[in-house]
Amino acid sequence: MLLSNGRTFAPFRRLPALAIAAALSFSLVAPALANSADFVRRLWPQAEARGVSRAAFEAAFSGYNYIPKIMELTQKQPEFSQTVQQYLDKRVTAAQAQKGKAMRAEWNQTLTGSEQRWGVQPEIVLAIWGMETNFGGFMGGENTIHALATLTEGGYRPDYFRDELLTALRIVSDGHVSARNMTGSWAGAMGHTQFMPSSFMRYAVDYNGDGRKDIWNSVQDALGSTANYLDSFGWRPGETWGYEIKLPSGFDFAAARQIEKAPLSQWQAMGIKRVSGRAFPRPDDVGRLYMPAGANGPAFLLLPNFDVIKRYNNSDSYALAVGHLADRIIGGGDFATPWPAGDYALTKAQRAELQTLLGRAGFDAGSPDGVVGPRTRAAVIAWQTRAGLPADGHISGRLLEALKR
Repeated sequence: MLLSNGRTFAPFRRLPALAIAAALSFSLVAPALANSADFVRRLWPQAEARGVSRAAFEAAFSGYNYIPKIMELTQKQPEFSQTVQQYLDKRVTAAQAQKGKAMRAEWNQTLTGSEQRWGVQPEIVLAIWGMETNFGGFMGGENTIHALATLTEGGYRPDYFRDELLTALRIVSDGHVSARNMTGSWAGAMGHTQFMPSSFMRYAVDYNGDGRKDIWNSVQDALGSTANYLDSFGWRPGETWGYEIKLPSGFDFAAARQIEKAPLSQWQAMGIKRVSGRAFPRPDDVGRLYMPAGANGPAFLLLPNFDVIKRYNNSDSYALAVGHLADRIIGGGDFATPWPAGDYALTKAQRAELQTLLGRAGFDAGSPDGVVGPRTRAAVIAWQTRAGLPADGHISGRLLEALKR
């Protein structure tokens, strides 16, 4: 789900394209006001100050009552426990790529025009559409005004959601969509590519020229708005998101850890090559090394456009899925390097167990609290070095199993 500042809020009940943001885990607060009518009455002066018409306000709150199930959903954001492989396997499939190709043909004129205007690769826009709502297949079924009002009335991040609520009311008042047709997720994400109201105000466009920015019913407006958003955060036209690469035998992981980002020519000097065997087209491009499964799985050099995708959802897994799905829509295949078999993500309890086992083996991983920080990572690297394994510092089920032996 897209926020106005380029960060994301990921309600768990939507498509699982978005990782659950731990920073948004807050306590449930009971409604502070006596009833919903009182809440609506007190909200009106604030809406009026935002330029909302009385007619739009009354239409938006017609039939409104506090919705307990939405407040319950704020308490059901489970710990996210998937490997990157598991995340991608559920979202980047041959069927999804084929659907993306069909959408590319259907909306070719819109996508070509938006690329000319904003410079964003059409397949990236399509991949975001596919990740967010399965190409419009499920955009959420909640009345956006009523959902945001419930979150505000219920005291769940009230300042944030009150602002989104007032912004949503202004969108209705301005005539972009009727209150009845403004639907989305339980947390207020709307339309084909799931904009929050504040993001709508900043980045939505009237691509089809009908005088409304309709991301719910106009695919043209939704795709154009997404391209505009990515362009606003610095999308680099004509460049890709990254390259799958192959690490050389005996790769110096210690040296690589000292490098956050470097020109591709510097990585190449360390023995890194593209899996395709082709040269990097722009050796001066700056990239960072990403090994989502450690040294034994696919590895990548990620370019600036990858970070722009993360402005949509601040998750490496999400951005990798978008980039990979876009490549599959173009006609590319799966990654050249297979994922390691039998790996799994660790729960907090399992991470604490790993820290305990490292301590018993003589490596200081800190308190077994299940929180992986620099101390734990350094202990893992030291243990891997002593065990004669690639010292990549990757923490997963395979590492825990190895420590148990």
